[in-house]
Amino acid sequence: MNYDTDVVIVGGGFAGITAARELTQRGITATILEGRDRLGGRTWTRDSALGRKLDIGGTWVHWTQPHVWAEIGRYDLPLVASPTAERALWRADGRVRTGTAEQLFALMDPGMTGVLAGSAELLPNPYQFRPVGDELKALDHFTIAEKIAALNLDQEQHDLVEGFWGLSFSGLPDVGAYTQAMRWCALAGGNWQLMFEACATYKLKNGTKSLLDAIVAQSTADVQFNSRVTRIEQDDDGVTVTVDGGRTHTARKAIVTLPLNVLNTIDFSPALPSDLVSVATEGQASTGVKVWVRVKGDIGKVAGLGPSSCPLNFFQYEYDIDGDSLIVAFGSDSTRIDVTDRGAVEAALREWIPDLDVVAVDGHDWVADELSGQTWPMLRPNQLAAVQESAATEHGHIRLAGSDYAEGWAGFIDGAIESAKTAAARILPELV
Repeated sequence: MNYDTDVVIVGGGFAGITAARELTQRGITATILEGRDRLGGRTWTRDSALGRKLDIGGTWVHWTQPHVWAEIGRYDLPLVASPTAERALWRADGRVRTGTAEQLFALMDPGMTGVLAGSAELLPNPYQFRPVGDELKALDHFTIAEKIAALNLDQEQHDLVEGFWGLSFSGLPDVGAYTQAMRWCALAGGNWQLMFEACATYKLKNGTKSLLDAIVAQSTADVQFNSRVTRIEQDDDGVTVTVDGGRTHTARKAIVTLPLNVLNTIDFSPALPSDLVSVATEGQASTGVKVWVRVKGDIGKVAGLGPSSCPLNFFQYEYDIDGDSLIVAFGSDSTRIDVTDRGAVEAALREWIPDLDVVAVDGHDWVADELSGQTWPMLRPNQLAAVQESAATEHGHIRLAGSDYAEGWAGFIDGAIESAKTAAARILPELV
């Protein structure tokens, strides 16, 4: 059979471009079909009216994340650190309190330590826990909210720990899987403060696009933009991939990197496993928002944390812009705030600092985005086994890759790169 290409890669985020690099450097031909007019998926460095280029999606990296850290070293890319907060604000029991970051962490420590106890023992090698064992499956029935409630914390401690996980899940803790929290902590050696550092400290000086461009430059894949895949049909010989408008591409293999929440927008023939289809139908847990905010004047190096019920329940100072302050803020529920509405964002932040004057905002609703349907991937209860099994298995001529399917840092750029390398390595022997 004559093929258009050896491998069709559906999606041009970090997973898609990494898989393409890995394959084309070994002489395999690849075509990336990207539904957007740009690469990067849920990472997006773009010019902003706020006064500088900003990462609208994924941003932070860390040395505990070996795959992305190796890529940063490979291309000798500069990093910067987010400023250390000199003043902390926290909302608890309906009131805003102020203190130092150390005081905030001390308040959080009993609850964070309690809810994550045993993570390192549960997952001694969190990069290799497939197939999912019975102990992990038993724990996957619980939400992180249920585990927090079982600690019987006082209201202040409860609100802070609940809010931290609302931030981490980019969603509501009562639908976030407890096992997802345990995985993250195990990846940080069981240390919750190191886990927190990994989430929001180091970032690429020139944005995530600097790493994206470096990987793309070492790939010879054919990239086709505005090519939204609608159907993947396979037979004994290979796959036929159809995009909007009816155009088709034939290949020996396909790697599909779509987020879980939009996986079912493709008609697979034969169908993917029913348990994975059910997970995609239910959707994973992230429903939140991220917004960059230019605030009039110098508000100092401040950070705030509150319960997930706050429209914006976390923010931190990031940059000085001509005497103004640029902060980044997050909320757990995209239906509660429009991140493009300056007035709405100002009102949400004035719950923390009443006289705050918002000059301008910049954000993107990833949940409403029909090509993502979610922010960073965070699983719900009872989804882990189906997702991990599907990630480890070849479905005919199809493999799944992406941060949603990572065995390690699921929810991070590191997870996308890890998953893509694994998928490429596993199909390579069948192609050379």
